[in-house]
Amino acid sequence: MADNAPRMPVATRLRNNFLAGLIICAPIAITIWLTWTFIHWSDSWVRPYIPARWNPESYLNFAIPGFGLLIAVVLITVVGFLGKNLIGQSIVRFGESVVQRMPLVRTIYRSVKQIFETVLKEQSNSFKKVGLIEYPGPGLWALVFVATDAKGEIASKFNAMGQDMVAVFLPPTPVPTAGFLIFVPREKIVMLDMSPEDAAKFLISGGLVAPEHKPSEPKQKHLPRPKPVAVSKAD
Repeated sequence: MADNAPRMPVATRLRNNFLAGLIICAPIAITIWLTWTFIHWSDSWVRPYIPARWNPESYLNFAIPGFGLLIAVVLITVVGFLGKNLIGQSIVRFGESVVQRMPLVRTIYRSVKQIFETVLKEQSNSFKKVGLIEYPGPGLWALVFVATDAKGEIASKFNAMGQDMVAVFLPPTPVPTAGFLIFVPREKIVMLDMSPEDAAKFLISGGLVAPEHKPSEPKQKHLPRPKPVAVSKAD
C-alpha cells in the first residue's frame, strides 16, 4: 500500500486559503477603487459647471455617479466634431491666435498640444514598440519604450556625426510613468514582440509577471531604418 500523504497543519491550510483569496480579491478591489476614484474626480471637475436645470441631481435626492464624466465625454466629442468643419477650425485658429499673444501661456499650450498630437495621432508609432538596450553598461540590459526618431536640431547634429539615433524612454520599476529619455543608435536596439501593456505589467511587477511568448526564429531583430524619400530632379 502506498503511504498516505502527510496532512498539512490547519494553520498552513488557512494561510494558503487566505493567500489564494487575497490573489483573487485584491485585483478586483483595487480596480473598483481606482475606477470609482476616477469617476468621482471627473465629477468634481465637471459637475460645478453644469446648470442646475440640466443637472438631474437638482431634482433627485441622490447623486448620480459618473454623470459629470458622461457630460465631459459628450462635450469633448462635440468639440472634436465641430473642430473638423470650416467654422470650427476658424474658431480654433482665433482662439490659438489669442493664446499666442500670452508670453507664458503660449509656451505651455504649444508643449501640451504637441504632446497630445504625438501620443494620440492614429498613425503614430510612438511608445507602441518595446525593445532592449544595454544600460547602464555593457552586458546589462534594460527594457525601453521606443519613442521616435531623432528630429530637428538633435537629428542634424547626429547626422553630422554619421549616427542614426532613436529616442527611447527608459522607465523605472515599479512606477513606469517616470523615467529617462535616451538617444540610442538604431542598431543597438533589440526589438521585442511584447506589447506596451505587457511591458508595463512586467515593469510594475518587478519582473514577476512575464508575458507569454511563443518561441520563433532565433533571429535578432532591430528597429528598421526609415525609408528614404525619393526626390525627383527636374530635367
